[in-house]
Amino acid sequence: MDKILEAVVMSSYPNNVKQGLVRRVIEAAKQPMDSEQCWSMLELSTKLYLTGDTKYKREIGKEVLEVYGHYHPEEFEEFFNVRFLLSLLQEGYGPLGKRSHYVLDYIQLGLQFVLESPSANSIFSLLRIEVLRKVCERPSPKQCAKISKLLTQHPQCIPTGKHQVLFCQQLIRCIGQFQCVSEGEEDIMEFLEQVNKVSGLLQRIWRTQTSAILPSLKELFTIISSTEEQEAPSNALASVVQFVPLELMDGVIRNLTNDDSITDVQMMTAIGRMIDWVSWPLGKNIDKWIIALLKGLAAVKKFSILIEVTLSKIEKVFSKLLYPIVREGALSVLQYMLLSFQHSHEAFHLLLPHIPRLVASLKKEDSNSAASSLEQLAELIHCMFFRFSGFPDLYEPVLDAIKALPIPNEDRIKHLLGQNAWTSQKNELACFYPRLASKSETGKIGLINLGNTCYMNSIIQSLFMASDFRHSVLNLTEGNSQPLMTKLQWLFAFLEHSQRPAISPESFLSASWPPWFTPGAQQDCSEYLKYLLDRLHEEEKTGKRIYQKLKESSLMSQAVEHHYLNKTLIEKMFGGKMMTKIRCLKCLNVSSREEAFTDLSLAFPPPDRHVRGSMSVLPVEEIGPQFIQPPENLSQLMGSPWIQRKPPVAGEPAAPPMLVETLGFQEPGEPTNPLSSNAVGVDAAKDPLSAFGEQACGPKDSRSVLDLINYFLSPEKLTAENKYHCEKCASLQDAEKVAELTEGPHYLILTLLRFSFDPRTMKRKKILDNVSIPVVLKLPILVAPEETEDVCQCGKDRAAPESGFVSVVYDLCSVVVHSGISSESGHYYCYSRECTDTVPHGQPRDGTPKPASDKQLDFEIQWYLFNDTRVSFSSFESVSNVTSFFPKDTAYVLFYRQRPGRQSCPLHEALAEAGRLHGEPSLHKDLMEAISKDNILYLQEQEKEARNRAAYISALPKSPLWWRDFDRDKDDDNSSGGCSPAAGGGGSGSFHGLVF
Repeated sequence: MDKILEAVVMSSYPNNVKQGLVRRVIEAAKQPMDSEQCWSMLELSTKLYLTGDTKYKREIGKEVLEVYGHYHPEEFEEFFNVRFLLSLLQEGYGPLGKRSHYVLDYIQLGLQFVLESPSANSIFSLLRIEVLRKVCERPSPKQCAKISKLLTQHPQCIPTGKHQVLFCQQLIRCIGQFQCVSEGEEDIMEFLEQVNKVSGLLQRIWRTQTSAILPSLKELFTIISSTEEQEAPSNALASVVQFVPLELMDGVIRNLTNDDSITDVQMMTAIGRMIDWVSWPLGKNIDKWIIALLKGLAAVKKFSILIEVTLSKIEKVFSKLLYPIVREGALSVLQYMLLSFQHSHEAFHLLLPHIPRLVASLKKEDSNSAASSLEQLAELIHCMFFRFSGFPDLYEPVLDAIKALPIPNEDRIKHLLGQNAWTSQKNELACFYPRLASKSETGKIGLINLGNTCYMNSIIQSLFMASDFRHSVLNLTEGNSQPLMTKLQWLFAFLEHSQRPAISPESFLSASWPPWFTPGAQQDCSEYLKYLLDRLHEEEKTGKRIYQKLKESSLMSQAVEHHYLNKTLIEKMFGGKMMTKIRCLKCLNVSSREEAFTDLSLAFPPPDRHVRGSMSVLPVEEIGPQFIQPPENLSQLMGSPWIQRKPPVAGEPAAPPMLVETLGFQEPGEPTNPLSSNAVGVDAAKDPLSAFGEQACGPKDSRSVLDLINYFLSPEKLTAENKYHCEKCASLQDAEKVAELTEGPHYLILTLLRFSFDPRTMKRKKILDNVSIPVVLKLPILVAPEETEDVCQCGKDRAAPESGFVSVVYDLCSVVVHSGISSESGHYYCYSRECTDTVPHGQPRDGTPKPASDKQLDFEIQWYLFNDTRVSFSSFESVSNVTSFFPKDTAYVLFYRQRPGRQSCPLHEALAEAGRLHGEPSLHKDLMEAISKDNILYLQEQEKEARNRAAYISALPKSPLWWRDFDRDKDDDNSSGGCSPAAGGGGSGSFHGLVF
């Protein structure tokens, strides 16, 4: 019968004809048959099953085996013996070089017919040894899957005792070497199925024998932590972790992170490879294990590992959000990585270029998964904006991409940041903070944040960029008498000449620290600035004088020279004077008091008042200077200092407004308004500053700095509880108070009073109004009549002789921005540019005013953005628009520099002469040596760090380039990364890129 069957199978008849003949043979086999005939049929069917070159032949062999196993059990048991099975497993079946791949399938098929036979235990014992030997030979994924299928169906064949632990460990080693050689989607799906069968066997063993779990995990960690030069272990290992019971997680992680035998490099390699597992599409709980290990490392303060791994892997994790099948786990890992990386903006900033593209892709996908991920991603991004404010230029495209998505409230943001931080002790991360490889491309140097010291850093950078002040500080030679000024000189010198990307202002902080400030807490930068300037002023004023004095000027009279040389440096640079006058409305007696100031604190007008409207301020126009509407009777303005800016008292005629201007572009040949020209005492057609000045203000519905200055200078009615005690009347009377500027400072500091006390919440709240900032403004300065003629010779903008007012022009040079909603929290950063006089050497010195250079009046003067250690190029456009894009980022302190040839012309001339004679400040020997030594030390540190870093990260596993995911998404607009067309997949290539 075996000859007949073989002839039929090997014949060229059609399969349907063969099938009929085979069916007859199989039916005949169910009848009683002699032992020899049975053996012949079993040998033939074994041959067909193991070496058949077609699926049809193998199917016939299987059918015959099953019939003989069922109807001739004794003969089958005798044929299916231990010796035969050992030969199959060790030597294989078939001709040499073409051994059958179906031996394990054959054994699995035959086992079901010998389970009750006397030889069953001998077969099981043999298989327990042989499957262990097989996995030690590192079979292919397909063969491993067959072993797993065999052992899952016949658990009696699973090794026991110590061999069982060894079997699990070796099986994990096999999984670690699994590779899918094909990029076809069907082949990949088959590969994933094979991996699941193998890991499923481990789950079955662990479920019945929990003692095998920890040794298996130890072997797994050994594999992924290996730093030897070899191919990275397969991501298929992720399938193993998903079956580890979560209740074991805490103990496993604790043992790992506290094991002193595990080096940092091994740990970093292991966690890096685990993070790669987020791309494994069928794993469960993988994200939980990754996050648990990251938290475990934070608990034992392994911050260097966390930093290296986060910076090397976060972009790859982010790229996996493109794929719906792994998106949930990748987003969980990404959230923890970002929310825990709070000591530096580096990790978040790595993602900035890719966020808009990912958001666009998720919106296009239009699925529940994409919509949910978009909301979570937007929440995450706003947390990062909150934590790392001060980067408006970088954040603008990202903010635009997520503008339509919900914004979390501040309590939610603080909760997320608070529960995910590596440590609550910020000083533990201080040594990791600046990871800056080189100096900023701007050539400027940053300042290290020493724990909420951004308020100081922004002020120091603003003062440093005030070039006249900086040069004066650097030129000082008498150090012992002014210890704080000496520390500022050293700090400025290092900012000017250091090779470091950022320096620590720790020494200056300790010396300039206001005693009532709380260490580590956010402070008010304006309060710090006032305290600092006052300290520096008092230090010099109390007898510790500057020896380096300004050179005499031929234009400077003895009285004027004495006046300026007796001032402290702070008074020369930032000091102005203001006259406060109070007029009794009954007897019209006027009392006045002059006081010095270093900054003007500008309050916001009440909400029900719009200063421009009530004061007839014309809207800012594209061309021409901005003026306040002049009064009908000019003598009202010229003859009285009482210029109405607040609502008039009922029954009184409205007084005309005072004038504060921005300069606007004046088109050639355009007629000027003679009224407005007369009103400020400036002939716009003749004044080059008016003709070529800069103009920059916000929209009509926003406040302007000019509104706040006008409100500050406007008269205030003293009535009711605020009545004034008039000495002449000897009683309380209604009165009017007005402030007038009598001396303009060289550097005008304006503080916008954004913080007010809210009695409802008992906290200081912040006024978030957008205030447009003029890049150039004219300030009215009141001068005595006898000074007018002398002043005009210095080139001032002159009002009518009887008015006593002159206009002084100021250029914006720094803007300190506060990001946040209260003074006790948030972040400070600053925009600055270097405003200097660009007077040529051949400039006439006869007092004749000359037009300022184009550069001085040009928007192209380079702006810089100083944000602690980071310094970048910026623009006035960014300064102007920052609050529009980031409502919590508002201008707080402004620095303006007075243009030369105006009210303080003696000082300007002296400074210009000093600059021509000395050029760049020459530092004293000790300071130069200290900077030189530190620069050498920095170079040595860089070399040492480069060597250590190269050794430290050389073991990082090689992984596919993360950006290919983004490029693929860009090239194939229909690809959303799924594994099938139904999931919106982009074909087999995209899925292969996901898994491998």
